[in-house]
Amino acid sequence: MLYHLLTPLAKYMTVFNVFRYITFRTIYASLTALVISFVLGPWLIRKLGEMQVGQHIREDGPQTHLKKAGTPTMGGVLIMSAVMFSTLLWADLTNAYVWIALGVTFGFGLIGFVDDYLMQVKKRSKGLSARGKFCMQMAVAGIAGAILVYGLNGDTTVNIPFFKNLNPDLTRPGYVLFAMLVMVGASNAVNLTDGLDGLAIVPVAIAAGTYMIFAYVASHYDFATYLSVRHVPQSGEMSVFCGALVGAGLGFLWYNAYPAQIFMGDVGSLPLGGALGVVAILTKQELALVIVGGLFVMEAVSVILQVSFFKITKGKRIFKMAPIHHHFELKGWPEPKVIVRFWIIAIMLALLSVSTLKLR
Repeated sequence: MLYHLLTPLAKYMTVFNVFRYITFRTIYASLTALVISFVLGPWLIRKLGEMQVGQHIREDGPQTHLKKAGTPTMGGVLIMSAVMFSTLLWADLTNAYVWIALGVTFGFGLIGFVDDYLMQVKKRSKGLSARGKFCMQMAVAGIAGAILVYGLNGDTTVNIPFFKNLNPDLTRPGYVLFAMLVMVGASNAVNLTDGLDGLAIVPVAIAAGTYMIFAYVASHYDFATYLSVRHVPQSGEMSVFCGALVGAGLGFLWYNAYPAQIFMGDVGSLPLGGALGVVAILTKQELALVIVGGLFVMEAVSVILQVSFFKITKGKRIFKMAPIHHHFELKGWPEPKVIVRFWIIAIMLALLSVSTLKLR
């Protein structure tokens, strides 16, 4: 919005030229989202408490978690509001990629909101069915993938990290399916990771910051050419969107850090994962998400392995409990130690992923 309102004024006052620059708008999108999350956090915590929207704690999990019962949840409403408002305020709204990213984020957020609303407000024990939730996620991701492939750039190739000239073409139907798997997979992986105070939001912010770099590099012809990455002219505005994700995440962390005053719920974890997935698609760094979001992959794989092994062996387990962060808790690691060590892993993976820009 400000880009369109203030950029034309540059011909009268050169100071308004700064609104042309993606870097400037990315910084202020991040700061705006952070301030919104920080300022509105106490109000939302109070309102959710008054509505008795409290977290239910599994009795078969770590016993130290039982004291968290009743902590306000659905804090993802705050994150999504900050991201949406900040992006609309600072991004170039004529850029189709901005609307695809916002559409996917809103769609996944709506699914998460309905799920949380049914469980927390209507007091249904399970909310949306797993099949229903998955089908709705696939529908949102499928629409976004189809719009991108059939309506915009039509690029159906996939960039393989560390390989300069290996870009397999999936064809249009294949790429739409691939995009759906990336977005839905990322969404559910973040959802599984959101089990400890601050455990999910920091790796999300780290991943968003990494894709902020990818988006800027891909949008800049000289940088993209020098680093032999796909030049995607429209992807620059994804830096602004990623900046909003980082800022909103850090603002939410103020209240979500151990011991958490509020949890994000599905209305936060599902759209945050979906947002990372759609940005990976739009910047043509789809498979790099496996590295950037390696922590989320580890959490998801631990659940898949646990469930599969349990069924095959008729009751035996690989881990004490899945997702894997609970395994380490049950081994005796204090919760803050698990959280910080997982954050360190997320930072190391982000640095490794950035190195793929040069190592190819």
